[in-house]
Amino acid sequence: MIEKDGYIRNLLQKSPGVAAEARGWVKTRRDGKGVHFIQLNDGSSFQDLQVVIDAGTVPEPTLAQATTGACLRVSGELVASPGAGQAVELKAREIEVYGPANPATYPLQKKGHTMEFLREIAHLRTRSNTFGAVFRVRNALSFAIHRFFQERGFLYVHAPIISGSDAEGAGRMFQVTTLDLMNLPRGQASVDYTQDFFGKPTNLTVSGQLEAEIFALAFSNVYTFGPTFRAENSNTPRHLAEFWMVEPEMAFCDLDGNRRLAEEFLKYIIAYVLEDCPADLDFFNKRIESTVLQTLEHVATSDFEHLPYTEAVHILEKARDGGRNWEFPVFWGADLQSEHERYLTEEVFRKPVVVTDYPREIKAFYMFLNDDEKTVRAMDVLVPRIGEIIGGSQREDRYDLLLDRIRAHGLREEDYWWYLELRKYGTVPHAGFGLGLERMMMYLTGMKNIRDVIPFPRTPGSAEF
Repeated sequence: MIEKDGYIRNLLQKSPGVAAEARGWVKTRRDGKGVHFIQLNDGSSFQDLQVVIDAGTVPEPTLAQATTGACLRVSGELVASPGAGQAVELKAREIEVYGPANPATYPLQKKGHTMEFLREIAHLRTRSNTFGAVFRVRNALSFAIHRFFQERGFLYVHAPIISGSDAEGAGRMFQVTTLDLMNLPRGQASVDYTQDFFGKPTNLTVSGQLEAEIFALAFSNVYTFGPTFRAENSNTPRHLAEFWMVEPEMAFCDLDGNRRLAEEFLKYIIAYVLEDCPADLDFFNKRIESTVLQTLEHVATSDFEHLPYTEAVHILEKARDGGRNWEFPVFWGADLQSEHERYLTEEVFRKPVVVTDYPREIKAFYMFLNDDEKTVRAMDVLVPRIGEIIGGSQREDRYDLLLDRIRAHGLREEDYWWYLELRKYGTVPHAGFGLGLERMMMYLTGMKNIRDVIPFPRTPGSAEF
């Protein structure tokens, strides 16, 4: 009986003597005297399946098309492999070429390619070792996120992509309209949005948090997991115009409960990927960032440190006074930068740190105001090697104070009428946080540019594929 379980990762676990069929794309081919060797991969594992073809076994016209980039079906028998790093190889009896590839023009040759070049061929870069590993890790991470929340009874909520409000109050949103804004009627100074598709100004969402709060105040524990958008004209390695966010929201939860869940969540998803993708992470550890495995294992097993923002600033000021040269000034009221966050996690505490109770002026309008009226119940989870990985807060559940904060941020009250009404009818203390999937992917893999951990990056001037 021919083994047709469909995945090379499964065939590599079989014993010699099994009849098998493999399908995939040719990574490389080399020809010896009387024998041909093909490295075949179907994306299911980091390791390729070596296919051995004795001369005369396959018709020459077929063999001539089995070149790098071609897609093949190979049937034969698994035999013990004399080569290092593989227990079995497939001794071919028959080959079918699904789709040939011209070896002279196929872009993914057996040589080093820059990340910039691979971004230009995003339709093919997924067949490379690096991006095969990246997207297997992304798949495992996404599954771990869902499993974590589903095991704990959270309801998965599909937040809208088109929104009439700005969850962050930042104003950096992509507008959604069917109007021709370049050709307004003569004499019309402003846009009449009552004539637009939705009858009001709308944008692509920057966060699903506010909608998640609606569901949390009915289902207790919920989470959103979907695309979000920021119209930031930034070309740094840490920014995208379109990215994915994970945002749990919990009723009957304060800042401390929020902090504990974030720590548990981070440890869980890291441990899952460590267990599920060992070969891929080993590749990143060897080829991309030599501290990846050490850092991940350390975070997964450490108790997180907890300190208020005020204490964190005191530590940073003490370091400055002792001769530390900060690129960004440190003072009470300043937002912490990556250099400050990494100093706390890598040099002071040598483990993840949760900083809480930030100044109200540098945080969003929806965060719970503390009794000192200077700070809010916000939190940032900081980890070695990258700094902030999670941001969250206890939400303001008091109607009057929330209304004051909306006005102070210059937001339109009418856009948040429903958000305010949640505080009128059965309000409750609640909290939540957000994790950027691509930021987490950079942490897991050591990849240096956020454009290389998302299938099709959207950045200023680029919306290819």
